[in-house]
Amino acid sequence: MGTVTKPARLASGSPAYRAMREITEAEYRQFLNSHKHVQIENVRVELRGPVNVKTFEPPKEYTPESSTVWSFPDRGDWATHRGNYRGNWSPYIPRNLILRYTEEGDWVLDQMCGSGTTLVECKLLKRNAIGVDINPDAIMVTRDRLNFRLESPAERTPHAIIRTYVGDARNLNEIADNIIDLVAFHPPYASIIGYSNSKVPGDLSALRQLPDYLAEMEKVACEAYRVLKPGKYCAMLIGDTRKHAHYVPIAFPTMERFLAAGFILKEDIIKQQWKMKTTRERWKGRSRNFYLIAHEHLFVFRKPEQDQSTTKFKHSSKWW
Repeated sequence: MGTVTKPARLASGSPAYRAMREITEAEYRQFLNSHKHVQIENVRVELRGPVNVKTFEPPKEYTPESSTVWSFPDRGDWATHRGNYRGNWSPYIPRNLILRYTEEGDWVLDQMCGSGTTLVECKLLKRNAIGVDINPDAIMVTRDRLNFRLESPAERTPHAIIRTYVGDARNLNEIADNIIDLVAFHPPYASIIGYSNSKVPGDLSALRQLPDYLAEMEKVACEAYRVLKPGKYCAMLIGDTRKHAHYVPIAFPTMERFLAAGFILKEDIIKQQWKMKTTRERWKGRSRNFYLIAHEHLFVFRKPEQDQSTTKFKHSSKWW
Protein backbone atom coordinates (compact mmCIF):
# COMPACT_ATOMS: atom_id res chain seq x y z
CA MET A 1 0.00 0.00 0.00
CA GLY A 2 1.81 3.09 -1.17
CA THR A 3 -0.78 5.72 -0.25
CA VAL A 4 -3.38 6.35 2.37
CA THR A 5 -6.52 7.47 0.60
CA LYS A 6 -9.79 8.87 1.83
CA PRO A 7 -12.41 6.23 2.61
CA ALA A 8 -15.45 5.73 0.45
CA ARG A 9 -17.55 6.37 3.55
CA LEU A 10 -16.97 7.67 7.04
CA ALA A 11 -17.95 5.85 10.21
CA SER A 12 -21.42 6.73 11.43
CA GLY A 13 -21.38 10.08 13.19
CA SER A 14 -17.66 10.68 12.69
CA PRO A 15 -17.98 14.01 10.77
CA ALA A 16 -19.00 15.59 14.10
CA TYR A 17 -15.38 15.27 15.22
CA ARG A 18 -12.22 17.05 14.11
CA ALA A 19 -10.94 15.94 10.72
CA MET A 20 -7.39 14.72 10.28
CA ARG A 21 -4.71 17.19 9.18
CA GLU A 22 -1.29 15.91 8.22
CA ILE A 23 1.75 17.35 10.00
CA THR A 24 4.69 17.06 7.64
CA GLU A 25 8.41 17.01 8.29
CA ALA A 26 8.62 20.56 6.95
CA GLU A 27 5.99 21.82 9.40
CA TYR A 28 7.78 20.08 12.28
CA ARG A 29 11.10 21.70 11.30
CA GLN A 30 9.44 25.11 11.20
CA PHE A 31 7.95 24.48 14.66
CA LEU A 32 11.37 23.43 15.95
CA ASN A 33 12.84 26.79 14.93
CA SER A 34 10.72 28.58 17.54
CA HIS A 35 10.04 25.85 20.14
CA LYS A 36 12.56 23.96 22.22
CA HIS A 37 9.95 22.17 24.32
CA VAL A 38 6.22 21.58 24.71
CA GLN A 39 4.08 21.20 27.83
CA ILE A 40 2.19 17.88 28.15
CA GLU A 41 0.00 17.76 31.27
CA ASN A 42 2.38 19.26 33.86
CA VAL A 43 5.58 17.95 32.27
CA ARG A 44 7.95 19.93 30.08
CA VAL A 45 9.03 17.71 27.17
CA GLU A 46 12.15 18.78 25.32
CA LEU A 47 12.35 18.80 21.53
CA ARG A 48 15.87 17.72 20.66
CA GLY A 49 15.93 17.87 16.90
CA PRO A 50 17.98 15.39 14.83
CA VAL A 51 19.90 12.87 16.94
CA ASN A 52 22.22 9.95 16.38
CA VAL A 53 21.37 6.71 18.13
CA LYS A 54 23.67 3.86 19.12
CA THR A 55 21.21 1.00 18.89
CA PHE A 56 17.91 0.19 17.25
CA GLU A 57 17.10 -2.77 19.49
CA PRO A 58 16.43 -3.90 23.07
CA PRO A 59 19.26 -5.57 25.00
CA LYS A 60 20.51 -8.74 23.31
CA GLU A 61 19.39 -10.90 26.23
CA TYR A 62 15.77 -9.86 25.73
CA THR A 63 13.41 -12.37 24.09
CA PRO A 64 9.87 -11.67 22.84
CA GLU A 65 7.03 -12.40 25.25
CA SER A 66 5.39 -15.83 25.12
CA SER A 67 2.81 -15.71 27.94
CA THR A 68 -0.08 -13.48 28.99
CA VAL A 69 1.87 -11.78 31.81
CA TRP A 70 4.31 -9.07 30.73
CA SER A 71 6.68 -7.18 33.00
CA PHE A 72 9.33 -4.64 32.00
CA PRO A 73 11.18 -3.23 35.05
CA ASP A 74 13.48 -1.47 32.58
CA ARG A 75 10.95 0.30 30.35
CA GLY A 76 13.35 0.46 27.36
CA ASP A 77 15.54 3.33 26.19
CA TRP A 78 16.93 2.28 22.81
CA ALA A 79 16.71 4.64 19.81
CA THR A 80 14.87 7.81 20.95
CA HIS A 81 12.57 6.18 23.51
CA ARG A 82 12.28 8.20 26.71
CA GLY A 83 10.02 7.99 29.74
CA ASN A 84 9.43 11.72 30.20
CA TYR A 85 6.01 11.76 28.53
CA ARG A 86 3.36 10.93 31.15
CA GLY A 87 1.62 7.64 30.53
CA ASN A 88 3.49 6.60 27.38
CA TRP A 89 3.80 2.86 27.06
CA SER A 90 7.02 0.90 27.14
CA PRO A 91 8.45 0.30 23.66
CA TYR A 92 8.58 -3.39 24.50
CA ILE A 93 4.79 -3.47 24.11
CA PRO A 94 4.43 -2.22 20.51
CA ARG A 95 7.60 -4.15 19.54
CA ASN A 96 6.02 -7.41 20.69
CA LEU A 97 2.75 -6.62 18.95
CA ILE A 98 4.39 -5.52 15.69
CA LEU A 99 6.62 -8.59 15.53
CA ARG A 100 3.79 -11.01 16.27
CA TYR A 101 1.01 -9.55 14.13
CA THR A 102 2.69 -7.86 11.14
CA GLU A 103 5.29 -8.29 8.41
CA GLU A 104 7.75 -5.78 6.96
CA GLY A 105 5.92 -3.28 4.77
CA ASP A 106 2.58 -3.67 6.59
CA TRP A 107 0.65 -0.63 7.82
CA VAL A 108 0.29 0.05 11.55
CA LEU A 109 -2.04 2.67 13.04
CA ASP A 110 -1.71 4.31 16.45
CA GLN A 111 -4.79 6.51 16.70
CA MET A 112 -3.69 8.09 20.01
CA CYS A 113 0.03 8.18 19.36
CA GLY A 114 1.14 10.53 22.17
CA SER A 115 4.95 10.74 22.07
CA GLY A 116 5.23 8.36 19.12
CA THR A 117 6.55 5.19 20.76
CA THR A 118 4.64 2.94 18.37
CA LEU A 119 5.79 4.91 15.33
CA VAL A 120 9.44 4.79 16.39
CA GLU A 121 9.16 1.01 16.63
CA CYS A 122 7.56 0.90 13.19
CA LYS A 123 10.46 2.87 11.76
CA LEU A 124 12.95 0.52 13.39
CA LEU A 125 11.12 -2.61 12.24
CA LYS A 126 10.40 -1.45 8.65
CA ARG A 127 6.65 -1.15 9.06
CA ASN A 128 4.72 1.73 7.54
CA ALA A 129 2.78 3.71 10.10
CA ILE A 130 0.13 6.34 10.69
CA GLY A 131 0.07 8.28 13.96
CA VAL A 132 -2.90 10.39 15.03
CA ASP A 133 -3.28 12.53 18.13
CA ILE A 134 -5.78 15.23 19.04
CA ASN A 135 -3.07 17.35 20.69
CA PRO A 136 -0.87 19.18 18.13
CA ASP A 137 1.98 19.36 20.65
CA ALA A 138 1.97 15.57 20.97
CA ILE A 139 2.44 15.24 17.22
CA MET A 140 5.46 17.54 17.42
CA VAL A 141 6.93 15.29 20.11
CA THR A 142 6.25 12.28 17.88
CA ARG A 143 7.99 13.88 14.92
CA ASP A 144 10.90 14.79 17.17
CA ARG A 145 11.26 11.19 18.36
CA LEU A 146 11.21 10.02 14.73
CA ASN A 147 14.04 12.41 13.86
CA PHE A 148 16.96 10.01 14.35
CA ARG A 149 19.69 8.21 12.48
CA LEU A 150 22.41 5.71 13.38
CA GLU A 151 25.69 6.99 14.77
CA SER A 152 27.69 4.84 12.36
CA PRO A 153 27.68 6.22 8.79
CA ALA A 154 28.05 2.65 7.56
CA GLU A 155 24.54 1.87 8.78
CA ARG A 156 21.32 3.11 7.24
CA THR A 157 18.09 3.92 9.00
CA PRO A 158 15.49 1.31 8.00
CA HIS A 159 13.10 2.71 5.43
CA ALA A 160 9.43 3.06 6.31
CA ILE A 161 6.65 5.45 5.35
CA ILE A 162 5.57 7.32 8.48
CA ARG A 163 2.68 9.80 8.43
CA THR A 164 1.51 11.92 11.36
CA TYR A 165 -1.80 13.72 11.77
CA VAL A 166 -3.50 16.00 14.21
CA GLY A 167 -6.92 14.45 14.46
CA ASP A 168 -9.56 12.69 16.49
CA ALA A 169 -9.54 8.91 16.93
CA ARG A 170 -13.29 9.01 16.39
CA ASN A 171 -12.93 10.42 12.87
CA LEU A 172 -10.14 8.79 10.85
CA ASN A 173 -11.45 10.44 7.70
CA GLU A 174 -8.16 10.28 5.77
CA ILE A 175 -7.88 6.49 6.16
CA ALA A 176 -9.81 4.19 3.84
CA ASP A 177 -11.80 1.16 4.95
CA ASN A 178 -10.01 -2.17 5.46
CA ILE A 179 -6.39 -1.11 4.80
CA ILE A 180 -4.62 -1.26 8.20
CA ASP A 181 -2.75 -4.42 9.26
CA LEU A 182 -2.49 -3.60 12.98
CA VAL A 183 -4.03 -1.01 15.28
CA ALA A 184 -2.00 -0.53 18.47
CA PHE A 185 -2.75 2.25 20.93
CA HIS A 186 -2.73 3.33 24.55
CA PRO A 187 -5.71 5.56 25.36
CA PRO A 188 -6.09 7.81 28.41
CA TYR A 189 -7.71 6.05 31.35
CA ALA A 190 -10.69 8.41 31.57
CA SER A 191 -9.52 11.53 33.46
CA ILE A 192 -6.52 10.09 35.36
CA ILE A 193 -3.99 12.11 33.32
CA GLY A 194 -5.19 15.32 31.66
CA TYR A 195 -2.93 15.39 28.62
CA SER A 196 -3.98 18.82 27.38
CA ASN A 197 -5.33 20.29 30.65
CA SER A 198 -8.72 20.59 28.88
CA LYS A 199 -7.25 23.08 26.38
CA VAL A 200 -7.76 20.85 23.32
CA PRO A 201 -11.42 20.41 22.29
CA GLY A 202 -12.41 16.76 22.09
CA ASP A 203 -9.61 15.48 24.36
CA LEU A 204 -10.95 12.26 25.87
CA SER A 205 -8.71 12.63 28.91
CA ALA A 206 -10.82 15.63 29.94
CA LEU A 207 -14.01 13.57 30.37
CA ARG A 208 -14.81 13.34 34.08
CA GLN A 209 -17.70 10.89 33.98
CA LEU A 210 -16.97 7.25 33.18
CA PRO A 211 -20.20 6.68 31.16
CA ASP A 212 -19.26 9.62 28.91
CA TYR A 213 -15.78 8.22 28.42
CA LEU A 214 -17.09 4.75 27.57
CA ALA A 215 -19.58 6.14 25.05
CA GLU A 216 -16.78 7.97 23.23
CA MET A 217 -14.45 4.95 23.38
CA GLU A 218 -17.07 2.91 21.54
CA LYS A 219 -16.79 5.42 18.69
CA VAL A 220 -13.02 4.99 18.78
CA ALA A 221 -13.58 1.24 18.52
CA CYS A 222 -15.90 1.62 15.53
CA GLU A 223 -13.30 3.65 13.63
CA ALA A 224 -10.55 1.15 14.45
CA TYR A 225 -12.81 -1.63 13.21
CA ARG A 226 -13.61 0.22 9.99
CA VAL A 227 -10.02 0.87 8.90
CA LEU A 228 -8.63 -2.54 9.95
CA LYS A 229 -8.38 -5.33 7.39
CA PRO A 230 -10.60 -8.37 8.04
CA GLY A 231 -8.75 -10.99 10.04
CA LYS A 232 -6.27 -8.46 11.46
CA TYR A 233 -5.69 -7.27 15.03
CA CYS A 234 -6.32 -4.27 17.26
CA ALA A 235 -4.40 -3.98 20.55
CA MET A 236 -5.25 -1.60 23.38
CA LEU A 237 -3.46 -1.12 26.71
CA ILE A 238 -5.74 0.24 29.43
CA GLY A 239 -5.88 0.25 33.21
CA ASP A 240 -8.22 0.93 36.11
CA THR A 241 -8.39 3.36 39.00
CA ARG A 242 -9.61 3.70 42.56
CA LYS A 243 -11.97 6.23 44.12
CA HIS A 244 -12.99 6.55 47.76
CA ALA A 245 -10.70 3.57 48.51
CA HIS A 246 -12.74 1.30 46.17
CA TYR A 247 -11.80 -0.20 42.83
CA VAL A 248 -13.24 1.42 39.69
CA PRO A 249 -12.95 -0.86 36.64
CA ILE A 250 -12.27 1.01 33.41
CA ALA A 251 -10.60 -1.73 31.38
CA PHE A 252 -13.41 -4.28 31.20
CA PRO A 253 -16.23 -1.83 30.37
CA THR A 254 -13.97 -0.44 27.63
CA MET A 255 -13.29 -3.96 26.38
CA GLU A 256 -17.05 -4.47 26.11
CA ARG A 257 -17.32 -1.40 23.87
CA PHE A 258 -14.83 -2.97 21.47
CA LEU A 259 -16.80 -6.21 21.44
CA ALA A 260 -19.93 -4.16 20.75
CA ALA A 261 -18.17 -2.69 17.71
CA GLY A 262 -17.78 -6.20 16.27
CA PHE A 263 -14.35 -7.29 17.51
CA ILE A 264 -13.54 -10.74 18.90
CA LEU A 265 -11.30 -10.96 21.97
CA LYS A 266 -8.06 -12.76 21.10
CA GLU A 267 -5.94 -12.06 24.20
CA ASP A 268 -6.11 -10.46 27.65
CA ILE A 269 -2.50 -9.81 28.64
CA ILE A 270 -1.71 -8.60 32.14
CA LYS A 271 1.05 -6.00 32.08
CA GLN A 272 2.73 -5.25 35.41
CA GLN A 273 3.24 -1.57 36.18
CA TRP A 274 6.54 -0.14 37.42
CA LYS A 275 7.51 3.32 38.66
CA MET A 276 3.90 4.50 39.02
CA LYS A 277 4.34 8.25 39.45
CA THR A 278 0.85 9.22 40.66
CA THR A 279 0.51 6.22 42.97
CA ARG A 280 3.98 6.71 44.39
CA GLU A 281 3.50 10.42 45.08
CA ARG A 282 0.02 10.03 46.54
CA TRP A 283 0.64 7.10 48.88
CA LYS A 284 4.31 7.21 49.81
CA GLY A 285 4.57 6.87 53.59
CA ARG A 286 0.78 6.84 54.07
CA SER A 287 -1.25 4.04 55.56
CA ARG A 288 -4.06 2.51 53.46
CA ASN A 289 -6.59 -0.29 53.72
CA PHE A 290 -6.36 -1.46 50.10
CA TYR A 291 -3.84 -2.85 47.62
CA LEU A 292 -2.08 -0.53 45.19
CA ILE A 293 -3.08 -1.16 41.58
CA ALA A 294 0.01 -2.45 39.79
CA HIS A 295 -1.32 -3.93 36.56
CA GLU A 296 -2.92 -2.97 33.27
CA HIS A 297 -4.79 -4.96 30.63
CA LEU A 298 -3.48 -5.32 27.10
CA PHE A 299 -6.49 -6.48 25.12
CA VAL A 300 -5.86 -7.87 21.65
CA PHE A 301 -8.96 -7.98 19.45
CA ARG A 302 -9.44 -9.58 16.04
CA LYS A 303 -11.68 -8.32 13.28
CA PRO A 304 -13.53 -11.32 11.79
CA GLU A 305 -12.68 -12.44 8.29
CA GLN A 306 -15.02 -11.35 5.52
CA ASP A 307 -18.29 -13.34 5.81
CA GLN A 308 -16.78 -15.47 8.59
CA SER A 309 -19.22 -17.18 10.92
CA THR A 310 -18.44 -16.12 14.47
CA THR A 311 -20.66 -18.70 16.19
CA LYS A 312 -17.71 -20.66 17.55
CA PHE A 313 -16.33 -17.42 19.03
CA LYS A 314 -19.55 -16.59 20.88
CA HIS A 315 -17.85 -16.65 24.27
CA SER A 316 -15.14 -14.27 23.02
CA SER A 317 -17.60 -11.86 21.37
CA LYS A 318 -20.44 -9.62 22.45
CA TRP A 319 -22.59 -11.89 24.63
CA TRP A 320 -25.33 -9.52 25.69
